[in-house]
Amino acid sequence: MLLFLKVFFTEFIAEMGDKTQLMLIALTSKYKLRDIILGTAAAILVLNGLAVLAGGLVSEFIPDWLIKTIAALAFLYFAASTIAGDDDDEEEGSGKSKIKFAPLAVFCTFFIAELGDKTQLTAITFGANEGMGSALVVWIGCSLGLFAADILGMLVGYLLKSRTPDGLLNTLAFVIFSIFGVYTLYQGLNLISADVCPLPVWPVLIVVAAAFAALCVCLFRRREQKATSKR
Repeated sequence: MLLFLKVFFTEFIAEMGDKTQLMLIALTSKYKLRDIILGTAAAILVLNGLAVLAGGLVSEFIPDWLIKTIAALAFLYFAASTIAGDDDDEEEGSGKSKIKFAPLAVFCTFFIAELGDKTQLTAITFGANEGMGSALVVWIGCSLGLFAADILGMLVGYLLKSRTPDGLLNTLAFVIFSIFGVYTLYQGLNLISADVCPLPVWPVLIVVAAAFAALCVCLFRRREQKATSKR
């Protein structure tokens, strides 16, 4: 019991204020609470299972630069999709909804965002220190601690959603995802330049950011045109 509490509170504190909490707040503008809970819970169980049972093997087989690059692309995709808007209302009206795939989208986003994060490193450390005999306790403690911290992010997001205009929350989601995407891409480019081949990091980052901004402008205009045509 003492080990469980130690692992739980360590993981809980490590997750507080982490980027995934802000990410979950942003996701509340796109998905239902049920879908976020399912996707997040599944990702947490898998991530901590990998961390506790496999230790540092994931980090050895998947280079850091690839993890960062994939995470950056995922963040930028969600930022762009927030600007583009969604067709949830139309899908619900037609009886053909993509919402059943929402937990998988949340799972993938959360999984990539947390891969290699300090909370996973915490789980790896506990798994290595306590050994396979305590692997189940460490896994459950890490998973519950991480989920308890992230559920706060979900609740804050839905509280904001119920008290603020949809446009404001969508703008907040876009800003959060964009910042995470650009910053994570910057980290990935630095790792590529250091470990793979030399790159002009800032010029590449500026070009990608400019292209992303242009794409978002086009998506925003298309969304406004669709909204105007429906009036």
